[in-house]
Amino acid sequence: MIDLYAMGSPNVVKVYLALEEMGLPYKVIPVDVFGGAQFDPAFTKMNPNAKVPLIVDHEGPGGRDYTVFESGAILLYLAEKSGKFLPQDPARRFDAIQWMMVQMTGMGPMFGQFVHFMRFAPPGNDYALERYRTQAKRVLEVLESRLAETPFLGGPEYSIADIATFPWARNVGPLLGKAAEADYPKLMAWVAGIATRPAVVKALAAVDDVRAKTTAFDKAKPEMLDKVFGRGAFAAA
Repeated sequence: MIDLYAMGSPNVVKVYLALEEMGLPYKVIPVDVFGGAQFDPAFTKMNPNAKVPLIVDHEGPGGRDYTVFESGAILLYLAEKSGKFLPQDPARRFDAIQWMMVQMTGMGPMFGQFVHFMRFAPPGNDYALERYRTQAKRVLEVLESRLAETPFLGGPEYSIADIATFPWARNVGPLLGKAAEADYPKLMAWVAGIATRPAVVKALAAVDDVRAKTTAFDKAKPEMLDKVFGRGAFAAA
C-alpha cells in the first residue's frame, strides 16, 4: 500500500494518474496546503521542502517503508516499481524522461508563475504577468510541434512524460482563454484522448474528492497565503 499525501494541484494530479494507470493500491491523506498543514513538523520531517505531493511506500526497497517527494521523482519511482510507462530500451527510455523534464523544468514553473501573477499578485506586475504568459505559450508551442511528429510526448507509447504533462495541459483554456486552445490543435487532441482513459477518469474523480476536503485558495486566510507564498511578514529580508 502507498500513502499519497495530496491536494488538488497539477503536480499532485500527476501522481494520482500514475497510481491509477499503474494499478498500484494507494490511500489518500489530504494535506490542507492553504490551511498550512504542510508546515506541520510531522510533515516537514518527511519532506523538509514542505510541499506535496509526497508518497510513503509501505512496500518499498527491501520491503521497508520508503518516502519519496517531488513529483518527477515520484513518477520515476512508481514507473520503476511497476515496470510500466517507462520503456526499457535506453533510447526510448530517455526520450520519455527528457520530455517529462520539459514539463518539470519548463511547463510547470512557467505556468506556475503565470498563475501566481495572474491570481495572487497585487496590481502593478504587468511585466511579470506578460513574461510568464509568453513563456507558457512558448512551451506549448514546443509541445505542439512534438505532437505533430509522434502520438505521445515520449514517442509511440503513452509514458510518464504524458502523465506529467496532462494535468497542466488540460488547463490551457481556463488559464489562457478558450480561444487559445485553437492555437494548439495537436496538443488539445492529445489532451482529449488522454482524458478518456479509464484510469484518468478515475483519478480525476479522486482529485475532486480531495479538493472537497481541503481549503480552496480563495477561502484561505490572508496570513496563511502570505506564508505559503513567502510574502509580507514571511518575505526573506
